[in-house]
Formats: sequence, C-alpha cells, structure tokens
Amino acid sequence: MGGGTFFNKLLQYGERFCSQHRYRDNWFDQLFKTLISRLKFELKKQHGIVATIDGISVYQGRLNIVGWALTRKGTDDIRAIDIFINKIPLGTAVHGDARGDVEKAFPFLRNSGRSGFHLYKEVPKEIDLSSAVVEMTIIRQNGQARSFTHSPQNQYALWIQHHEPDAVALERQRQMHFVAAPLISLITPTYNTPEQFLIEMLESVRSQTYSNWELCIADGASREPYVKEILTRYATQERRIKVKFLAENKGIAGNSNEAAALATGEFIGLLDHDDTLPPFALFEVAQAILAHQDADYLYSDEDILSEDGTIRYDPHFKPDFSPDTLRSTNYPTHFSVLRKSLFDDIGGFRPGFDGSQDYDLILRATERTRRIVHIPNVLYHWRIHDLSVARNSASKSYTYDAGQRALTEHLQRVGLAGRVERTEHDGYYKVTYDLPSTPLISVIIPNHDHADDLRRCISSILKKSSYRAFEIIIAENGSRERETFALYEQLRKHPEIRVIEWTQPFNYAAVNNFAASQARGEMLLFLNNDTEVINADWIERMLEHAFRPEIGAVGAKLYYPDNTIQHAGIIIGICGIAGHGHKHLPARSLGYHGRLQIIQNVSAVTGACLMVRAALFREINGFDEELSLAYNDVDACLRLQQQGRCIVWTPYAELYHHESKTRGYEDSPENAQRFQRECAIFQRKWENILNEGDPYYNPNLTKEREDFSLRIF
Repeated sequence: MGGGTFFNKLLQYGERFCSQHRYRDNWFDQLFKTLISRLKFELKKQHGIVATIDGISVYQGRLNIVGWALTRKGTDDIRAIDIFINKIPLGTAVHGDARGDVEKAFPFLRNSGRSGFHLYKEVPKEIDLSSAVVEMTIIRQNGQARSFTHSPQNQYALWIQHHEPDAVALERQRQMHFVAAPLISLITPTYNTPEQFLIEMLESVRSQTYSNWELCIADGASREPYVKEILTRYATQERRIKVKFLAENKGIAGNSNEAAALATGEFIGLLDHDDTLPPFALFEVAQAILAHQDADYLYSDEDILSEDGTIRYDPHFKPDFSPDTLRSTNYPTHFSVLRKSLFDDIGGFRPGFDGSQDYDLILRATERTRRIVHIPNVLYHWRIHDLSVARNSASKSYTYDAGQRALTEHLQRVGLAGRVERTEHDGYYKVTYDLPSTPLISVIIPNHDHADDLRRCISSILKKSSYRAFEIIIAENGSRERETFALYEQLRKHPEIRVIEWTQPFNYAAVNNFAASQARGEMLLFLNNDTEVINADWIERMLEHAFRPEIGAVGAKLYYPDNTIQHAGIIIGICGIAGHGHKHLPARSLGYHGRLQIIQNVSAVTGACLMVRAALFREINGFDEELSLAYNDVDACLRLQQQGRCIVWTPYAELYHHESKTRGYEDSPENAQRFQRECAIFQRKWENILNEGDPYYNPNLTKEREDFSLRIF
C-alpha cells in the first residue's frame, strides 16, 4: 500500500469517527481532532501551500473571484496571490479576508481565520467565460511560487441541484394531505401574450403539486386570435382555470382587477402572463399560510428565466420584511400572495399606476397587515425578453414614474414628510425626509494618540459639514505622544470642541459611555478617530432617520482609502458572529441587487459611525462594557431592535475609514485572548438570532464570507 493511500485511508477513518462521535472536552479527543486537521492539511498541500478558489462569478460586468490560501506558517508567509484568466493577468488579489470555516478546519495554523482572498475586476472583452480557466499563482515570502487552476462553475445550478425538490420529493408533495388547505386564486391579466410564453405560464400552474388552486385570467381584448383559442382550450380542459374576455383593454391595473373579481379563494397570488411558477410554489405558500394563520401578505424569492425558458439565473434571495428597503425599491414583488379580504379592503389595484401597480399595491397592503411572511425559496421565474423590464428598463420607463408617485402617496398616508426622487438606477428611489428641527448633535470621538488620524477627522468635520449644530467631544484615553497633546491644545481653541479624559484602562464601550454621559446633544454620533468626511450633508442624511421614532440607530457608508467598501451594514452570523456585507467591493458598485446604493434596514451598523437619540442610548444603558473590544456596537443595535425599533443604513452619508484592510481584533496575543472571550459572551447573549439567522440576510446566502455568494451546502 502506497504512503498516500495509507494516509487517505487514515483520514477517511478519522473523519468518519469525528462524524459519529460527539467530542468531549478532554485532552484525547482534542488531540485526535488536531491530528486529523493536520493530516488533512498535509494531504492537500502542494509545496507547503493549501489554496482554494471557492467561487467565480460575473456581476454587472465585473469578475468576482474569492477563495483562501495558507501555508504551514499561516497567512503571514504569503507575499502575493496573482490571478490569471486564460493566461491573461488580471491582477493581485487582496489577501486577509475573514474565513471562519478555514479557521475551524485548520486551527493550528497562524491567523487561518484571515486566510480569505478576493479579486474584483472588469471582465476583459476578449475572454469567453464559458471556456475560461482561472489560474492563481501564490508567491511565498521566500520567493517560492505555486500555481493552481480552476474552471468557473455555475454556482446557481449547484444551488438548484442541492436545494430544490427532485421528482421523488415532488411526488411526495402531491400525495400530502392538508387538513385545512387554503384555496389560492392566481390572478393573471393577459394582452397579446406571445404564444409560447402563455402556454408555459398555463402549464406551470397546471403542474403544481398543491391542488387547491384556481387561475383567474382576464384578457384585455387581445388582437392576436391565438390568445382566445389557447385560453378557451385550457379553461375547457381544466375546471380550475377561469377566463374572462374583456371588451376593451383596461390596462394592467384594470385587467388585474377584473381577474381578481373572478377569485373565490382566501388568498390571491399575482402571476404575470409571461412568467412561470416552479411546481412546488403553491405547496410552499400553503405551508407558510398554515404555519402563520395571521399572515396577510406573503412573498418569496425569485430568479430570472431566459426568453426560451431553458435557463434560470440571477436569483434574488431577499431579506425578511424591511420597511425602509421597500421605500427604496420594490424588492418583494414576485411571488406576492395577499389575503383576499385585505386586497378588497384596500381597493385592489389603482388606475394610474400601470407598470408599478404591484408596488403601489404592496405599499398599501403592508400599511395594513397583521403579519408579513417571507418565504426564503425561489417560487417565481421572471422571464426576460425584449419588452420586459427584466431585460430593458427603458422599455417601460413610465413604470418608474408611477413608482415614484406610489411611494410619495405612501409617505403621505403613513405621516412621513419627505420627498421621493428617482435615482440613476431604474427601479431604485431615494427618500429624503424633512428635518423637523436642528437639534444639537454630540459627535463623540475616543482617541489614543494617532494625532494625524484625529487631525484629519476633525478637519473634515469642520470644513465639510453643512450641518453646524454640533459639539465634538474627544475622549482622551491613555495617549503618551507629545504631538497628541499639542493637537489637543489647538483643538480646544474651537468653541464646539471639548477634550475630556478617561483615565481607566482601555475599554471602547466604557470610553464611549463616559463621553455620552458628558454630552449635551439630543443626538449622539459615535465616530472613530480614523474616519474622514466625504459629503457635506452626511449629518443630515443620518439625522433624517434618527429623528423617526421607529428607528433605533443609523449607520453610514464607509470606504477604505482605495475606494472599496469597508462598511455597508452588519450581517449577524457571518464568520461565526457578525461581518460587514459587501466588504471590499468597489465604492460605486450596485452590490447584491442594488443594496449598496439604497437606504435599507439591517440588523446592525458599525460604531465607527453610528447615530442614535441620546434618550434611546440611555434607555438601553449604553454600550455593554463587558464587550470592551468587540461587538459592543452590534450588541447595542440588537438591544434597540428588541424594543421594536429598526436599524437603518444609508449610502448617502459617506466617509473614509482609514482602517487597515487586513487588521482584525487579534492584533496582539492579549487582544486575541480578550476577543475570544468577548465572542463567547456575545454568542451566549444572542444565541437565538445566531441560530435563527439574520432576518435581513437570506439563509440561502453564505455565512462563510461577506460577498453575498450562494450557500450551496
């Protein structure tokens, strides 16, 4: 038996043992676990290097490559990771991203939790990605290099294979008996629908594994004779299909209302005439209705269907209900299911909003619901073709004007004063709320030396801020450098700046709590000393949300100095506890389905730039001082949410954050130990949300990285 075969057999035995036995916390089990981990590394290494490309994807013309790399000496031994595609150099990857999964696999390697890398680049026009080969060359500090190749995989096809029911599971659904099966009425307006699209829509409904449905169709006097022939034939063959032929085309809203008038179900589902449902769509909806008896509005995830109906791509895995996200874009849209009584109470679809009639309906419905349920499964295929909004937003530009009007009226109905603007990206809106007053804002900046950082931060606030009703409180904590105290003397000459001294050992939470106790402002704005203001109205863009009684805290958009994303909202559960979504993406990227460019709800925002009402901060007793180093900002946001308040992140308050791209909390043995202790505290305190998942981050997206890639397994 060869040595390699022997070690592979040993590894297989060890992993089987690990899967069958729960580890006890004794020295033998821990030693065995470490030996298996080391053996796995030895079998995978090439020239002392283990590396993997996890994913290659193209989004908005950019190639995104992510992976991880380690040597026997950990991550510090890697000098560079150069990426090539079909032998064409793309660039050098950024190395040092958080990778909790790698740390678990190789805990004995130095800094393995920071072994991730990424490269985001424009796709060269001469590259055919369908036959591309990606090569990464890893160069060690001693100059030794090793190359690895990887062929792009269709990650979504893998996701479908692992997550959607196969033929056996679908048959099991067909045989399932529901004790109280709700009747679901699908309403579909048709008008000159292309023949193949119409047939595929009808067949997708007939193929449902859940049987208690009806399809209610109102045809708006289609000119194409085949439309009436097809609809009549299907209605004759299938008693659950109802068709009404209108004498005139009443538009999308009018035709939809006519279809809804045929509905007798307790719930109605909105299905466009050129789209399709997967066979398990209504089964999932029925299960969700029975699990949530008070649900008034349900929506699911969706994807795009090619014109010929053969390819599915660009899935949209959505957050749970997010009111501020909804005011930025119609993210729930497909597949929407409403309680029929609610639909009737709000008057159905309104004329004058054609193209955005569903956005207007959803806004009005969510104002009146008892419970909104998000089903995190792809239950709708939105077909792309030349006249669809999915392919060409300009083909129906009027829809976005209608959306703007729908959103403006929504604000008036819910009593929010503000204006709605269309953004440069079709389908996305910017709501600017009126400021009822100009309260004093206390800008709190803890500081320990780093005079240059502090000088830049203060200078940017004083020179760039259009909002002037503020005080700046610098919380001095243990500085020793002469330059720092000389700067303090200069800053004290400004009437709006105070320097106070915290004489206790470093504790980020305690320093901020102390400074907050000295603040005079109605609003508190916690700010790191290594930030730098970019846009003049940054304070106003945060304040407009902090004023609203339903909002707990507000966060800003922070960039690294190289104009890549440092902070765009915090996701709970990423890399074990929490991570920053979209980290390292280019500043002007749209992000995952536009999320880098819109006001939205998140579970937490970073304390590097966080605004909160002073009264609220006192109400939750400030930052938890047990979390002296890490996650005190996340903890505070979660406690504000416990009170029923939302957290808002806005892209319209922009700052640079001059934090090192690869620096973590573990920058010294003492800090590393403290960080691990505080991680354990956070995990005990917030076990429920860590287990249940972040409501603003879809469970079908990875928890191992911060790039919104798919969670395949």
